[in-house]
Amino acid sequence: MSDAIVVTGGAVLEGSIPILGAKNAAVKHLVGALLAPGEHTLYNVPRIVDVEIMGRVLEHVGARCIRDGTTLQVIVPDDPNPEAPLVLVRQMRASILVLGALLARCGEARVALPGGDDFGVRPIDFHVKGLEAMGARFDLSHGVLRASAPDGLHGTDIFLEFPSVGATENLLLASVLAEGTTTIRNAAREPELTDLAEFLRKMGAKIDGAGTSTIEVHGVTELGPAEHRTVPDRLEAGTYLVAGAATRGTVTVEDCVPDHLRMELAKLEATGASVSTTETSITVTGPDRPDAVDLATLPFPGFHTDMHPQMVAYLSIANGTSIVTENIYAGRFRYLGEINRLGGDVHAEGQHVVIRGVEGLSGCEVDGCDIRAAAALTIAALAAEGLTTVTHANHIDRGYDSFVPNLVSLGATITRT
Repeated sequence: MSDAIVVTGGAVLEGSIPILGAKNAAVKHLVGALLAPGEHTLYNVPRIVDVEIMGRVLEHVGARCIRDGTTLQVIVPDDPNPEAPLVLVRQMRASILVLGALLARCGEARVALPGGDDFGVRPIDFHVKGLEAMGARFDLSHGVLRASAPDGLHGTDIFLEFPSVGATENLLLASVLAEGTTTIRNAAREPELTDLAEFLRKMGAKIDGAGTSTIEVHGVTELGPAEHRTVPDRLEAGTYLVAGAATRGTVTVEDCVPDHLRMELAKLEATGASVSTTETSITVTGPDRPDAVDLATLPFPGFHTDMHPQMVAYLSIANGTSIVTENIYAGRFRYLGEINRLGGDVHAEGQHVVIRGVEGLSGCEVDGCDIRAAAALTIAALAAEGLTTVTHANHIDRGYDSFVPNLVSLGATITRT
């Protein structure tokens, strides 16, 4: 059975909440730990389904994961099993990252093609081409990618056609134990990738340029276990800030990195919201009614695609017409009809979402079809009149730790059934 989030709209969100580690960093740290036998300790790890799934992938490989609150110990064996099974990998696309790590550590890997949220085709061509340039060989049969590096992986110069986060991470994981120097050009620059590089450095990797478009990795013969604190989740922070703005409230998120949300905060300010920051916190006060604004999703430091649905929900009650251009995931529009069920006026035109702001929304039952869609519909429900039920709320658990309790602490009238 699917859980549901039930919201009575109209409450003004006020207060502050701390932000835990980023989903998109924590799952990568688990993969990175496979590169060195021994006991790794990860701090500030959110209690979310995606971390649990990756932990199960590691357990299949032979590792053990022991959680104590937000601290996770990962005990990696001397001889890991180089396989990630379909039943787990199909649940989360990030599982494909074990490909590079297992190739580097074991010289071979068997990984099912990934699953996760249905955002249309997200091929792994960039991953495969880059690893082939490093000496890997691939065979695809019945949905399982079999990889081997009979002569070992070696450093090379790789240019990515697009700054893919996943491809950059896979190549980074593979190259730290490869012979020689690997240069990744047109690399992704996301904070979570930079955080992965920092964890790998603590393990003994030699990495230069993480966070820039050119990453240089000097391969080492072995790595050791390390301790690391996961970077704060900018998407969790952004979601609560948009929720506060949509309800005309004032919300502060603590323990975050404001610079990781520079474009998202700029767009909130453009709608008339008040934004102030400290070194580790962000406070947003929403306007009486937001102004329309245009935006386009882009790789970091651009506007994050995973904040697109939340902003559409917010802009659905704006004064004027907004246009959101989706440049990352072509299939990310299934939730639009659910916004319209609440009384919104939004529709897709190619890769663009045209949002004609309405004066108000009204509650009904809607379908939270993926992580960010469920979060966006909850935001819309908070701003709407009456009762809204967001079904398939289980998706929220993939990316948010204590989502409903956090909103309750801010004054929302919200329950989970």
